[in-house]
Amino acid sequence: MANTPSAKKRIRQNEKARLRNKAHKTRLRNQLRKFSRAIATGNGEQAKAEFTRAQTLLDKGAQYGIIHRNHAARRKSRMSQKLDELLQKKSG
Repeated sequence: MANTPSAKKRIRQNEKARLRNKAHKTRLRNQLRKFSRAIATGNGEQAKAEFTRAQTLLDKGAQYGIIHRNHAARRKSRMSQKLDELLQKKSG
């Protein structure tokens, strides 16, 4: 157990950061699920809207260090491909 005041403070800070990161990751996962459902149902307009929201959360997660920036870029790229496929199928 921590004895020094600085170690005790560090524990408090780590706990706050853990809860903040957990909340952001949960929001991000829920948004990714919404996007996946929109793709699965074939709803192009809804998928576009969900993609935009998910993209923002991925960028912020990478900016805050909650997820790695390459992880965010990879997810956005894959989501973009799925969205493009869906929109191509609808138009063509």
